[in-house]
Amino acid sequence: MSFKLGSAAVVIGLALAGAAQAECFADYKAKQDNPLRLHYGVVALPDTACSKTAAKGVITPRLQRGGWTLLNVLSIFGPEGLAERKANAGAYYLSF
Repeated sequence: MSFKLGSAAVVIGLALAGAAQAECFADYKAKQDNPLRLHYGVVALPDTACSKTAAKGVITPRLQRGGWTLLNVLSIFGPEGLAERKANAGAYYLSF
């Protein structure tokens, strides 16, 4: 019986690890005109937008609502990449 409980714990652990790995983020560059302003940012994405092409479709309208134009999606990454990007993104870390 303890083997079954142990096996269930392993299955649950793997499921939770898979869910954590499914978290998706992107870093990007954006601009505003008149006067020209640029920023680097990091955004959280839905699991359905974990590619550069799909991320553009999600990030563009978010930025437009704030008066920004998306220039480029630099990369797609999981939660393990957040800490190293936080300082560079500053005020634009997970803000859109």
